[in-house]
Amino acid sequence: MTGWVPTVEAKYAVAIYNFEGSNSFELKLSVGDTVQILEECSGWYKGFTRNRRLRGIFPKTYVHVKEASVENRGDVLETVTPKETPVVHELTTVIREWGVLWKQLYVKVNRELFNTIHKMMYELIDCQKQIVSGTLPVDELKDLKQQVTSKIDCGNRALGLDLVIRDEEGGIQDPFSVSTVALFKQHEMATQRIGQQQNETLNLGVPKNIKQANVYSYNLFVNLKNVVCRIGEDSDVLMSLYDVKEQRHISESFVAKWSSKGIPRDISLLYSLKAIFTDLGAKDLQREKVFLVCQIIRIGKMELKEGDNNKKYTTGLRRPFGVCAMNISDILSGRVDTDEDKQHFLPFQASTGEESLDSMVRKVVVAREINHKGQGIWVGLKMVPGDVKQVWKDYPHLMDSRTAIAKKMGFPEVIMPGDVRNDVYVTLLQGEFDRGNKPKARNVQVSIEVCSSDGSVLEDVIYTAAGEPPSSKYHSVVYYQIKSPKFYETVKVAIPIEEFCQPDTHVRITFKQRSSSETKDRQEKPFGVAYLRLMTDIGTTIVNGEHELLVYKCDKLQDVIGTHYLDLPSTKQELERKHQHQTSSGSGGSSSSLGSTGSLFRSKSYGLSTKDSLQIATLVCSTKLTQNVDLLGLLKWKSDRSNLQANLESLMKVDGEEVVKFLQDTLDALFSILTESPQSNEYDEPVFNALIFIIGLIADRKYQQFRPVLDAYIKEHYSVTFADVKLMRVFKNYLDNAGEKGMQDQLLKTMKAMEYIFRFIMKSRMLFTALHGDNTDRNQFEALLKDVFLSLKWLMTYTSDNVLLCQGAAMKYLPSTLTDTLTMLDPEELAVLVKDFLASLPADRLVKQKMDCIRDIVHSDLFKLRHCRVILVPMVTQFLKSLLTKKEDMRLVADVLSEILDTLWRKDMGPTHGDISEVMHTLLRTVIQSIIFMYIENDDTLIGKFVSCIISILNQMTEFHYQEYINSFPTRTDLLDFLMEIFMVFRDLVSKNIYPPDWATMIVQQNSVILLAMKQFARVLHRSFVRVDEFESQLWNNFFHLAVAFVTQESLQLENFSSAKRNKILERYGDMRREVGFAIIRTMWNYLGKNKIRFIPEMVGPFLEVTLVPETELRKATLPIFFDMMQCECNIRGNFKEFEREIISQLDALVEGGHGDEQYRELFGQMIGEYCKQNTTRFGNEGLTFIKVVQDLMGRLLEYRDVIHDESKENRMSCTVNLLNFYKDIDRQDMYVRYLYKLCDLHLECDNYTEAGFALQLHADRLHWSDKPLLTHSDKYPEALTERQLKELLYYDIVDFFDKGKMWEKGILLCKELQVQYEKELFDYIQLSELLQRMAHLYDKIMKIPRPAPEYFKVMYIGHGFPSFLRNKVFIYRGKEYERLADFVARLQQQFPNATMMNKTTPPDSEQMQSKQQILQVVPVQPLREERREFKGKTICDQILSYYAVNELQRFSYSRAFHRETKDKDNEFKTMCIERTYFTTAYRLPGILRWFEVLKTASEELTPIRNAIDSMEDANSKVKQMIGQYQADSSLPINPLSLQLNGVIDSAVMGGPAKYEQAFCTDEYAGEHQENGIHITRLKELFAEQVALVEVGLMLHRNKMKEDLRPFHQKMEVMFVKRKELVEERYGKKLVEGFALTPNDRMIQSYARRFSRGQSDRPLSAMSNSSTSSDTHGSRSSIVSNPDMMSYLQLVSSTVSQHWNFNLTTPRRMSDSATYSRGQGTPSGKSSGQHKEKGSGSPAKRNSKDLSAEDSGSNASTPSKETAKPIILDEKISSARPLRKDMKKANASPLPRPLKAMSMHVPMITTSPGDEPELPPKLPPKQAYSDYSSLPLYDGAPNPLPPKKLSLQLGGTPLRDRPPPLPDKEASGAASHMPTMKEPLLRHGSPLRKPTTNNTHK
Repeated sequence: MTGWVPTVEAKYAVAIYNFEGSNSFELKLSVGDTVQILEECSGWYKGFTRNRRLRGIFPKTYVHVKEASVENRGDVLETVTPKETPVVHELTTVIREWGVLWKQLYVKVNRELFNTIHKMMYELIDCQKQIVSGTLPVDELKDLKQQVTSKIDCGNRALGLDLVIRDEEGGIQDPFSVSTVALFKQHEMATQRIGQQQNETLNLGVPKNIKQANVYSYNLFVNLKNVVCRIGEDSDVLMSLYDVKEQRHISESFVAKWSSKGIPRDISLLYSLKAIFTDLGAKDLQREKVFLVCQIIRIGKMELKEGDNNKKYTTGLRRPFGVCAMNISDILSGRVDTDEDKQHFLPFQASTGEESLDSMVRKVVVAREINHKGQGIWVGLKMVPGDVKQVWKDYPHLMDSRTAIAKKMGFPEVIMPGDVRNDVYVTLLQGEFDRGNKPKARNVQVSIEVCSSDGSVLEDVIYTAAGEPPSSKYHSVVYYQIKSPKFYETVKVAIPIEEFCQPDTHVRITFKQRSSSETKDRQEKPFGVAYLRLMTDIGTTIVNGEHELLVYKCDKLQDVIGTHYLDLPSTKQELERKHQHQTSSGSGGSSSSLGSTGSLFRSKSYGLSTKDSLQIATLVCSTKLTQNVDLLGLLKWKSDRSNLQANLESLMKVDGEEVVKFLQDTLDALFSILTESPQSNEYDEPVFNALIFIIGLIADRKYQQFRPVLDAYIKEHYSVTFADVKLMRVFKNYLDNAGEKGMQDQLLKTMKAMEYIFRFIMKSRMLFTALHGDNTDRNQFEALLKDVFLSLKWLMTYTSDNVLLCQGAAMKYLPSTLTDTLTMLDPEELAVLVKDFLASLPADRLVKQKMDCIRDIVHSDLFKLRHCRVILVPMVTQFLKSLLTKKEDMRLVADVLSEILDTLWRKDMGPTHGDISEVMHTLLRTVIQSIIFMYIENDDTLIGKFVSCIISILNQMTEFHYQEYINSFPTRTDLLDFLMEIFMVFRDLVSKNIYPPDWATMIVQQNSVILLAMKQFARVLHRSFVRVDEFESQLWNNFFHLAVAFVTQESLQLENFSSAKRNKILERYGDMRREVGFAIIRTMWNYLGKNKIRFIPEMVGPFLEVTLVPETELRKATLPIFFDMMQCECNIRGNFKEFEREIISQLDALVEGGHGDEQYRELFGQMIGEYCKQNTTRFGNEGLTFIKVVQDLMGRLLEYRDVIHDESKENRMSCTVNLLNFYKDIDRQDMYVRYLYKLCDLHLECDNYTEAGFALQLHADRLHWSDKPLLTHSDKYPEALTERQLKELLYYDIVDFFDKGKMWEKGILLCKELQVQYEKELFDYIQLSELLQRMAHLYDKIMKIPRPAPEYFKVMYIGHGFPSFLRNKVFIYRGKEYERLADFVARLQQQFPNATMMNKTTPPDSEQMQSKQQILQVVPVQPLREERREFKGKTICDQILSYYAVNELQRFSYSRAFHRETKDKDNEFKTMCIERTYFTTAYRLPGILRWFEVLKTASEELTPIRNAIDSMEDANSKVKQMIGQYQADSSLPINPLSLQLNGVIDSAVMGGPAKYEQAFCTDEYAGEHQENGIHITRLKELFAEQVALVEVGLMLHRNKMKEDLRPFHQKMEVMFVKRKELVEERYGKKLVEGFALTPNDRMIQSYARRFSRGQSDRPLSAMSNSSTSSDTHGSRSSIVSNPDMMSYLQLVSSTVSQHWNFNLTTPRRMSDSATYSRGQGTPSGKSSGQHKEKGSGSPAKRNSKDLSAEDSGSNASTPSKETAKPIILDEKISSARPLRKDMKKANASPLPRPLKAMSMHVPMITTSPGDEPELPPKLPPKQAYSDYSSLPLYDGAPNPLPPKKLSLQLGGTPLRDRPPPLPDKEASGAASHMPTMKEPLLRHGSPLRKPTTNNTHK
């Protein structure tokens, strides 16, 4: 083969191997994929799998080609369908579809459904294998198909797939082959069927209930597999059905001849011992307890142990061996599945002694267990429905010529005509036999024969059991030496009817002694005889029941038994009757004993044996011979005409069962009587009544199974030709006398039998015409028939209640007569008669019966005739309309209308144009109005049916119907109302979807019909309602909304369906959305012309929803409408603002609801943008701006929608804020507020109360304190009517949120605003009082409740794997309470499980940022507190300052260590630099989010010495925190303090401080780095400060420690003393309040405290000697030598020197003029000079001024430069972060009293609660003197105060605006001395006090 050629035969294949393919042109295959083959070349095929566009080549050997049918061969749309059983094709499709959904269930962790579908799929695969194998019998294949379809339907329901509509055979129903109403009914039935199946088990198997509709006969198939019994001789295995309750066998026996070798005697029957027990009725299946009983009869010797070979034993004796039994009640009733391949075991019970088989059976069936010892019988069982003929047809694999048929002992439930049966079942019950002259009881064998009157034996009339040929004689079982044996053996006697009716045909029974010895046995002759006649003297058969037979002794010498016994009585009852007769005719003596009469009744060779007797039972099953005398008299009426009248009347008294058995003979007799004398009417009425009785009997539910018998009789056996006239006359007479008293009962019976009366009439007329010709007496017959209908019509006119039942019966049964009547009467005349019949009934009488009658008429053959429908349909539709108008019997109306429409749809109905027209004109609008009423009343019980009727009417209407209907409206208003109504109904249908979602077939067909109707009505709108003067806006509006609802309905969104479902819909219906968009929406919009402005902006939203449908062609067709709207509005209104506003509002709602995508966003901009560019003269730049706005909004909305259902609420918050900002920019307050509340709700879900409060505050800020009414009322605050009310409610909620979020300061601000309103605007003092109490409570919380400081983290989202609003952006996050870095990272990783953490803190490279990955970089950052002007120069409590250290922040920093120079191995601190990065966020934190994007980033580098200073300050801060904690709470454990002190002391001696000294405190370093002189000084001061702090800590440790820590403490003290001496020697000494080291120090502290306290009574513990600064860690130590400090020390020294004669010492080296600016590395004077203005509130200024005044007021002299100046530690020591347990004790215990510094007037810097020991130190800008005025404001606000120079001098040197240059080393080493203070310093104006000792902390 040289090239690719199209395939001819190979068109469809299934992949049997996986084929990956190595090239792009090769088609990838998986096992099980189906492939459509297009071409072939050598060993390759070319084709595609499911996607027709994805084609490729694959090896031929990898697929298996299957036969297929091809449509459109060679065309692009070539369709290939495999030629296989439809159910197999469905199975393949279903398993493939389920497989995909099954995997999804696994992903969704739906374990229960996953396992269920898994099991069902494997079961379906097994079924598919069985079906494909082709080895199943017809019946099993049929059952398996039903089971498979049932399983598929249940699985589809469980998976939420579409409901599959099936035909009667279980195949998929073609929706185009049935009407809409029929499709609706099938959906209903399928739903009910699947619901019932789901309630049952989902396992495959035979249905639990084997009963089927119209099945009256059932059968049990039995297959004998094996007999596992040690018999030793040949045997008969008899099987039968046994009723335990009645204690009798209910069926004939099936016999299996078993040999002594353990196999059947007939080897050809091996594995073919089959029998079927037939004629079982429904009552038999419901018997309480039925057993399958098996009696084993051994055939051989008298005793098995007889084994003497020298003696000849009698053989061939039938001896009892044992029984087997099994309960089959559940099998019969269908509660247990049956399968002929499944084997059942019947346990064996051996015979004991000479116990009868019947006795053993009775014991076995009631026994709980049988000790079978492994012996028993194995059988296969199966229940099969139907009669024997049907079983032969449906189960050919079960039935063959060797299958035995065992009938039920009795009549079946149905006896069909022609089923002739004449059987008598004779059962030997028990006997009594005298032993005679023998010493022991006899071994009696009973033999049965059937003889004629002359004694000859009838051959082959005795049937022992099924499976055995008939015989002439039957021998019973022999019981050894039993006087009263119980036989209970049944045989069937089947005699031809002519023999049976002979007078002396009888059953003869003989008795014979059997001997075990063959010799003796040969000598034995019958010793007795008994008999029973089969017919009685009066001609009836022997009665059923038990008979006690007389036994007559035989002459032993005779070999042949004569017939003389026939002259003797046969039964004991007969003997007694003869005896009584002789006694009454003789002397009058009487005797009832047999002994006294034995001599009287003798015959030749026979004498009555008084000691012997036999009991038997008989059961006659004859269809020709009866046991009833009355029935016999009727059947033989010709022999006795005188009693005919009495016999006819007696027939009514005969038992119904007896009548139906002889139904054919009885009917023959009645009709022969009726036609015996055509001119005589003597017996017409009695025969008619008898006929009515029989018909009524069969109509009874008890005998309804005999209806087929009657039908068959009329059709095949009825042959009377003159009965029609007589029957009609009697019938008419009854109708005419309906009002007569006493006639109603008989008339009612006649009405019920009317169907069969008419059938007899029509059959009789048909036979007559066949015999005499059609025209003979035709007029007479038709006239009489019309008279009957006329009488029926007059019957309907009665209004009395006594004939109400007769009228109802007439309407019920009349339709059943129409089919037969049509054969003998003109159809049109009959239709008129029926119409008059129905019309004559009063309108409000028997409505339900009339509706049922109409429905039956619609189903009749009369309605199939077009000219008859012309007569009937108008009458029916008018009647239905009247009921609909009155809202009565709506269900009946729906049912009847459905039947009419379904009938008119059928193809065999002929032309229906006129009928549909009649229904359309009469009912269409009425039904539509009824549906609207149901919608209004929310009545959904019948709306589905009525909708199906409407859809069916519209579906059958042609274009001419539409035109005719539109033209039928008399006025334009009527047409308008109709269109409004139908548009409303259509819109509800497509939007509300009244049908369940899985009714896909019904819904799609409904849509196709509605689309067709919309096209027709669109023409009407264009033609009649488009002109300006007659334009109907509401009508057009409804039409457009209908079109939009149609396009956007869920059931037409093909993108959401599987490919198979989508392709099927497209193949059958096409894409209806596209058709509506092109042909209706766009076209009708263009038709509007000048009326377009009426629909702007109302239709913007609906059309936008259409354009958002993900169908490209639809979008392209409808998007131009928007530009047209813009043009239209711009032309009329000058702009398109309303259009723009509406499209933004609607876009927000629709995109959030799931509509739209990125493709739409681009297409919108492309198409509308192109139009705008072409019309720039009209729109200018407004059009392009609008497009940009819409695209921007669309992008944000898509981002928001993508995360709206995300588990990460943070992402949802980010997108919400993006939309907030957008709507704020375009000034859409309504949308802005809407998303504010969404954001608030998101925060509340996450317990972000602070952020929720800020979100609501944005709304409150947009409101005014005015009584202006709200433009739009708030759903959340419906009681608010004005802006003031809403703002007030918002404020209260915000305050609550701030309270929960511990943002009490923010809450207080809002309360103050409310206070102004209540106090000065509303004068509501009650509210004011409550508000002030609330404010007080908030203030109280600030001071008493500790607040944990949150951590802040920088997060960078690196890579394109993140959403666009996060991608490659940096954010600062505010952590939650107590959330550390590890917790935050874990939470972030949970939000982005696929992200990887970046371990480096360096910025990412470009490759990482452009990658598709998700990389997270998380770094903790420190907040930079912003200065507050109101705090400048004031002493602020730490509880207040701690809030501002971590809140209302916008700048943050992060530090990273690195070595710029070569790292010093001995001391790395020499070269360790710090890179500090500052981040500025878009908004302050906290805010409406817990994070904000970083807008600005700046960096600086810290030199090694500044790093050392940071580290020392941080270490000192930690010690101060620890000391503060232990002073605040003495119950804290000592271990943390021990570890902290030990770490500081160890590091001071061996670690950090020592290394710092080596690196930076050397003359060498100072000489090389002269610019760092101020830093060196600061570092030395920190060394001294650390010693003082550690000393305080050791004192605390000494007081709290236990004895076991004393060695450890002593070790620390030893190390500390060394360090202290070294530091004090090098850097001087510092003091801490409460722990002064000398008496002079304590005196200075005491007087300083008194001086600072002054005359104020406020306790020091309530204040802080600190003021805020920009320190990263909060306030830091400020103990450098500064002018304020120097002035203060000089003042203290001079005062003390005046009162006390002692001096203060100072460190040896101290700079008297240098200042330190932390974080800047430059003298602070440069940065603070610009703020030194008058009134700036500078603490330095105020303190200096105040001190100068106080100094002069107290006559204190200023010391000289040489005065000694001690350095005093002036910081408060407090806890930076409250402990967790402090949070719990906050409300219960007062806040601890904080340590106080020496002076209140020296500004202090506190430690931030946010500091963590493990975090790197921060060095933010810090100004000299801790002066707020020297710091630049972060918000960039200018300083309003003019600069003012300081006038205070320090050490004789005046202060300057800028700090002086750094001194030389020699100058900085100079020291001045201060005299020792003798007196404490008092504040100005305070009285002189005596010095006291400070015992505050003792």
